[in-house]
Amino acid sequence: MGKKIANVDVGPVDLWTVAFSPDDKYIISGSHAGKITSYGVETAKAEQTFETRGKFTLSIAYSPDGKYIASGAIDGIINIFDVASNKLWHTLEGHAMPIRSLCFSPDSQLLLTASDDGHMKLYDVQHTHVVGTLSGHASWVLSVAFSPDGKYFVSGSSDKTVKVWDVTSKQCIHTFNEHSDQVKKFKYTLTGKKSIFFFYFGVQEK
Repeated sequence: MGKKIANVDVGPVDLWTVAFSPDDKYIISGSHAGKITSYGVETAKAEQTFETRGKFTLSIAYSPDGKYIASGAIDGIINIFDVASNKLWHTLEGHAMPIRSLCFSPDSQLLLTASDDGHMKLYDVQHTHVVGTLSGHASWVLSVAFSPDGKYFVSGSSDKTVKVWDVTSKQCIHTFNEHSDQVKKFKYTLTGKKSIFFFYFGVQEK
């Protein structure tokens, strides 16, 4: 049975998203106040703060190589931070509506974003430009995740579907329609030589 190892005092803010660093030494959080903070897992103390200029942060991700942190805001703005310099590296005006989820590819070369506008975008991280816009969901896209080999990604939506996409062709290769509610979260795991993804069903918000 798991047990609590520490409490992290984040102050009087509403946290909307958290993620571990690739080495599991830090936890990063995003809040309604637009502040992104990195906390030491062992120390339970704030180690770094990244300023989003007040952007209400809904989603956050650490690149697998540990170099960057990306955040998605309620106004559709994407910020990419350089971890080593503790500075904002680039701002992307990617979507017209809130960004509910984003993630880096396993090789850290691509950033995938998902928005209430029903679209997903793929960005070349180094050159910070869009390499693809993907559409297919009939409503908000709530979650996205890359496969461990980076060849595919999965998207879940409030339209109650889950779609599997081929990264190279940028085409949907399968749609799951078995869900009775919006699909808010899921994650790939690697079992043997097969990638398996688990679905987590969100409760309909009133």
